[in-house]
Amino acid sequence: MSLCRLVAMALAAALIAPAAAHAQGGAPNKQVYTAPNARPGGVLSPAVRVGDVLFLSGALGTKPGGGGLAEGGIQGQTRQALENLKGSLALAGGQMEDISKCTVFLTDVKDFQAMNGVYREFFPANPPARTTVVVAALVVEGAVIEIECMAAARK
Repeated sequence: MSLCRLVAMALAAALIAPAAAHAQGGAPNKQVYTAPNARPGGVLSPAVRVGDVLFLSGALGTKPGGGGLAEGGIQGQTRQALENLKGSLALAGGQMEDISKCTVFLTDVKDFQAMNGVYREFFPANPPARTTVVVAALVVEGAVIEIECMAAARK
């Protein structure tokens, strides 16, 4: 049997096994983290661990407890979004240095440099891989940034 065929079979098995486990009602290696004060029946989880990877939901620059958007434009909202991500990581026992990939959504490309200035404060060395996308709008009126991340889960 050729090496290519063996690799293809291994890939197929890796894709089919989790699907089969899920179809039987299980979610292999999945752990959901929610804030202690989260409303029951929410539509998202701040952090989900699958194996050794943490997936963090997108964070806006909103103040905790429904306090609205952070003041200070792009810089204030970027800082608050990253603080919100830090809180989501903490729920799962993680820290900012565990983050390996971020996706940043901006509503105005002109905010790119100002966002980078604040972003560097949170990742002063060995920053994660990142993609930045400019979008027409975000789900909260007046929001100018949303950041989602993936991180290595601690043992």
